[in-house]
Amino acid sequence: MREVVERMAAHFRDRKPERIVGVESRGFLLGAPLAYELGVGFVLVRKPGKLPAEKIRVEYELEYGRDALEIHVDAIEPGQRVLIVDDLLATGGTMEAAARLVTQLKGRIIGFAFLIELAFLGGRRKLGDYEVLSLVTYDE
Repeated sequence: MREVVERMAAHFRDRKPERIVGVESRGFLLGAPLAYELGVGFVLVRKPGKLPAEKIRVEYELEYGRDALEIHVDAIEPGQRVLIVDDLLATGGTMEAAARLVTQLKGRIIGFAFLIELAFLGGRRKLGDYEVLSLVTYDE
């Protein structure tokens, strides 16, 4: 865990993130210590009905249906530099939805960080031109 957090922090430190967004639920395990290491705020993106205060929601397509994610409306201030973190990049649908939440709050996404990427599923294509860091990549 220490090595993962240190490598992610070293990669993005110069980009000066102001918020780390962790996507439910394993993104919390990586995002929270990364936010601590960088000395910035941590923001939760959760499945519907789990956040207590006012929130916004986006729905997105999965391989097997639809799902939704939510974020508190006051979690990110306009213009704040945001790094989105999760354990796994597969098809990219969940990360694309998380990015839509951040941009709806007018946050500036500086990149995405993952422990593992399943490159053969092509999820990176859904993330546009943003910088993507994957510590372990599987090509097949």
